[in-house]
Amino acid sequence: MQAEPKKTPAGSLVGQEYEVEIGPVAHGGHCIARTSEGQVLFVRHALPGERVVARVTEGEEDSRFLRADAVTVLEASKDRVEAPCPYAGPGRCGGCDWQHAKPGAQRRMKGEVIAEQLKRLAGLTPEEAGWDGTVMPAEGDKVPAGEVPAWRTRVQYAVDDSGHAGLRRHRSHEVEPIEHCMIAAPGVSELGIEQRDWSGMESIEAIAATGSQDRQVILTPRPGARLPIVELDRPVSVMRVEEKDGGVHRVHGRPFVRERADDRTYRVGSGGFWQVHPKSADALVKAVMQGLLPRKGETALDLYCGVGLFAGALADRLGDQGAVLGIESGKRAVEDARHNLAAFDRVRIEHGKVEAVLPRTGITEADLIVLDPPRAGAGKKTVRLLTDLGARRIAYVACDPAALARDLGYFREGGYRVRMLRAFDLFPMTHHVECVAILEPASKAL
Repeated sequence: MQAEPKKTPAGSLVGQEYEVEIGPVAHGGHCIARTSEGQVLFVRHALPGERVVARVTEGEEDSRFLRADAVTVLEASKDRVEAPCPYAGPGRCGGCDWQHAKPGAQRRMKGEVIAEQLKRLAGLTPEEAGWDGTVMPAEGDKVPAGEVPAWRTRVQYAVDDSGHAGLRRHRSHEVEPIEHCMIAAPGVSELGIEQRDWSGMESIEAIAATGSQDRQVILTPRPGARLPIVELDRPVSVMRVEEKDGGVHRVHGRPFVRERADDRTYRVGSGGFWQVHPKSADALVKAVMQGLLPRKGETALDLYCGVGLFAGALADRLGDQGAVLGIESGKRAVEDARHNLAAFDRVRIEHGKVEAVLPRTGITEADLIVLDPPRAGAGKKTVRLLTDLGARRIAYVACDPAALARDLGYFREGGYRVRMLRAFDLFPMTHHVECVAILEPASKAL
């Protein structure tokens, strides 16, 4: 079945429809298929093994691959469910990738992506990575098929031309107006963002802290627009993103929220980074500490340390004779980390990029290292700096399996092997997955 292509003079295939067999899941929230001419299709809203009609959303006749949506399901997978969210589907909200898949199938597909990336980019089998192939759900997230866990404690709303809050469509600046986001945490939903008029605003970020009642909204006005009077269904502090410098400034209320993890309270200011799932911080600290097994008096590095989550956990366990150095590039996060960890005399937080700051510290060895780099990963240069320190164990926290696999390959070149890997489904309904890899010198395996 093929419709007439809607082509531009440049040979665009947008709108062309193909009847295809859906192949394996791929990194990025889509599955792979091929046209009868052999051109690769990255198809969203499909599942492996299905037969669908796929409509091209991006690509040209000579493109290396095409992007497409499954607009008609001819033969459905047993893992398919009707999407619970009314805004999910082709051309609609781009926030969730797998609303149409059973929860167990979502985790299985994420595991398949991790395994494929490990093999392709690091040359590792799951067994060689010390991983049993499972992706663990967060506590409380096991819900029946057709239901959705409400987990997202930070939601970035876009505003359409009529002032209605919504979410971006997939790979688009267009806004899908919504009345309610099903994956938003109760603390976000109770603010009533979607029921207010946000004319003049470009976006609203809503934050509901874990472990406190702190609520915050961060407003980004359109050029020249004035801030509205913010009256929501719960008390909130209000921040504004300045047009001139992009800085985040307080309008009223606290300029931070208080988050809770590992029996400690952490101040997170100006919309700074904190794990989005309410169970994430505790789950990741537990996995990292179980992997590192810190000993009293050891020295440790916490790289890309944010507001000091892992540095605090390490300091608690290393005792008065231990020492922790954190490095973070965000200026406000550094201020927060120093505040959060002020009670520890032997914790130091340095500001700057890891690859620039670490050589300047004069540190030539460390017992333990934790790194939680951004989505792009740490990179070869930074990994080389770390392998030269001779740590007995390294914990790598990763939100992108491709970046993790690339960096694990660099660690292997530097004499480290993966002792253990664990994967967590901390972003249900999306393709995102969190991993914790524990590394040790390869010589220990001999």
